[in-house]
Amino acid sequence: MVERVSESSPLLSSSLTSSSSSTNLNRSGSRRPFVHTSINHDSYNEDSIRNAAVVSRYKYYCRLAAHPDNPMAIPDHVLPAELWTHVPVTSEGKQGSLVTIFSIWNTMMGTSLLSMPWAIEQAGFALGVFLLILMALLTLYTSYRVMNSVDTIASKAGQVLEFSDVCKEYLGRIGEISSVMFSFVALLGAAAVYWVLMSNFLYNIVCFIYAETKESIPSSRYNSSNSYHDPYINCTDENFLSGDDFSEISSLHSWNWEDLHNGTSVAPPNPSDVTFHNVWDLQKTVPFFLLVILVPLINFKSPTFLTKFNALGTISVVYLLGFVSYKTALWGFHMDFTQVPGYYARLSFPALTGVASLAFFIHSCILSIVRNQAKPEQNARDLTIAFICVTVTYCFAGGMFYAAWPMINKGCIDQNFLNNFLPGDTLAFVARIFLFVQMTTVYPLILYIMRVQVMHVIFGSIWPSWKHVAALNIGIVGICLIFARFLPKIGSIIRYTGAFCGLAYAFFLPATTYMLSEKNKGQLTRTKIVLHSVLIIAALANFIAQFLTSE
Repeated sequence: MVERVSESSPLLSSSLTSSSSSTNLNRSGSRRPFVHTSINHDSYNEDSIRNAAVVSRYKYYCRLAAHPDNPMAIPDHVLPAELWTHVPVTSEGKQGSLVTIFSIWNTMMGTSLLSMPWAIEQAGFALGVFLLILMALLTLYTSYRVMNSVDTIASKAGQVLEFSDVCKEYLGRIGEISSVMFSFVALLGAAAVYWVLMSNFLYNIVCFIYAETKESIPSSRYNSSNSYHDPYINCTDENFLSGDDFSEISSLHSWNWEDLHNGTSVAPPNPSDVTFHNVWDLQKTVPFFLLVILVPLINFKSPTFLTKFNALGTISVVYLLGFVSYKTALWGFHMDFTQVPGYYARLSFPALTGVASLAFFIHSCILSIVRNQAKPEQNARDLTIAFICVTVTYCFAGGMFYAAWPMINKGCIDQNFLNNFLPGDTLAFVARIFLFVQMTTVYPLILYIMRVQVMHVIFGSIWPSWKHVAALNIGIVGICLIFARFLPKIGSIIRYTGAFCGLAYAFFLPATTYMLSEKNKGQLTRTKIVLHSVLIIAALANFIAQFLTSE
C-alpha cells in the first residue's frame, strides 16, 4: 500500500514549521497534509528548487484554510514523488491455538504446584488423583461459561467486555462489585502465599551459601549412607516417623539450624553460627528483610519492565518437573496399599479440593487470554487442551512425589515440598533460586493488578496519588507479613482462599449468570436449573468443609 506521509509521521521534514504542523491533519475524508521528507536543501539543482516551491505552496494553502474542507488542496498528481512513502499493510495481531493453550497453562501453573504432593497426601493417593480430575472438569466447564458469557450481552462499538460487565448486566451493581471483590481476595491470597514462599526461599538460599562458606559446617557432614540414597531428605514433622524412619532421618540432621539454636547439635555450636541463626530466622526476621527488595518494586507506576521476566515462570515449572523426575528415579516408588489404607482415601480430602479450587482458577483472566485468538471458534477446544495439560502436570508432580517419597508413611510431606530437602541440597537450591527470582518479579504485578481494581472502582483512576497507592501497598504488605510471621503454611492459605473465591467466582457467578441468560432467551430448562444448583451447593459444601477438616 502506498500512502502519503502525514505531518504526524516521525519522518518530519526540517522544512516544516510549527505553524504548518498545527494545521488540521485530515482536511477531507481522504486527504491528509503532505510532508516533503527527502528534499536536499543544500543542493541547488532544478528538481530540488521546484519541489521546494511545491512544498512551500502547499504550506501556504494549509495556512489559508479556515475549515477542514479545504477547497484549495493540491491534487495528488501535482505532488513530487518524494512526498510518497510505502506503508506496509498488516492485519491486527492475532495469536494461534498453540499460544492460547500455552498461555492458559502458564497462567494456572503457580504456587499450587508446590502444595500438590501435600494435597494428595491429605486426600489419599487414589481419591486425590480422582478429585483432581473431577475438579479440573468442573472448573473447565465454569471457565467455558465465563469465556462465552460476554456473547450474551450487548456492547458498544470498540468496548472491551469483562466478566464483571456480565455480572453487572444480570445481577446489577452488587454483581459487579462482588466479582471485583472476590477477584481481589484471590489475588490477596496469592500475594500472601508469595510472601511466605519468598521468605522461605530467601532463608534457605542464604543458609546454603553460609554453610558452603563456613569450614565449621561443611556440606560433607551430611550422612550419605542412608538407605534412601539421598542425604538431604527432611521430615518437617517427626510425629509421622516410625522407628526405622526416625533412625534414618535423625542421622541426616548433623547440621540443623534448630539444633544450633537449641544447643543440641552433634558438635558444640559455634557462637557465630548461633548469632547468624538468631539474626536470620525464617519467621521472625527474614519476612522483614524482604521489604528491602520488594518495596522499591511495588511502587512503580507501570510494571512493564517486570513483565519481561514472565518466561522465568515457565522455566521454573519445567525445572520443578525435572527435579521431581530426578528424585523419583533416585528414590524409586515406596507404596504399600496393604499396610496403609490411607493410600486409597482419607477424610481430610477437602484440603485437596480447596487447593484445587485455586490451582484451576483461570476465570478472572480467561477472557483476556482468548480475546486475541485468531480463530475464536477453537476457543473451547484450546481451553480443554490447556486444562488437560494442567491436570497432567499437577497429577505428575503431586502423584509422583507422593508415590516416590521414601517412607511408607507420607505424613512427612510438607505443604511446600521443597521444605522436604535440607538447605544443602544443590538441586533444591537451584529450584529456590529460580522461584525466588520469578516471584520477586511477579509479586509487584499482583499488587499492580490489585491496585488497578481497587483504585479504578473507588477513585476512577489507577494512580489517584502516591499517598493512596502507598496506603494500599502498606495494607497489602502488612497482611502478607502477618501470614509469613504467624501462619507460614501455604497449603492452608491456598485451600481457604481457593474454596472461598472458588465458591463465588468459579462456581456461583458463572452458573447464576448462565441461568439468567438462558431465562432471558426462554431456554432455561429444569435440568439446567438442577445441574447448576447442584454445582453451587457442591462449591458451598467445599468451602464449609475446609473449617471442619484439620491438616
